[in-house]
Amino acid sequence: MNRKQRQAAILRLVRERAISTQGELADALRDAGFEVVQTTVSRDVAELGLVKVRAPSGRLVYAPPGASDADRLRSLAAAMRRYGTGAEATGNLVVLSTPSGYANALAQAIDEGRHPAIAGTVAGDNTIFVAVHEGSSSLALRDELLGHLVEGAA
Repeated sequence: MNRKQRQAAILRLVRERAISTQGELADALRDAGFEVVQTTVSRDVAELGLVKVRAPSGRLVYAPPGASDADRLRSLAAAMRRYGTGAEATGNLVVLSTPSGYANALAQAIDEGRHPAIAGTVAGDNTIFVAVHEGSSSLALRDELLGHLVEGAA
């Protein structure tokens, strides 16, 4: 089977089931009759532009490119509820706090969420600097992110 058929199968698989790792994807492809190795799957994931989104179970899973903005922002909100503990605005930054060891997971969810007001993140162990796009308000972004924490407490 050729590359196009394999990549079509990958898109079908990630739409039909929760697949979290390239290893799981390779196993699913083998079950579907494709002989693949990890490097082939890795290359296909990159070429297809697959993204990771949070499934209802809370697990990060592969999704086709172009997952809706609403889906990405819901994933960001869920990650903020799961990992965030506080937020503070200063200048063009929002400084987020997490329990020790969780900053990278939250920063990755923020980056993947492609929020229109966020230019990018820098994560430490328990702190994330969120750079706010020019023309956007760090105070408004802080309030939005803190709102997700309140939703999680309700």
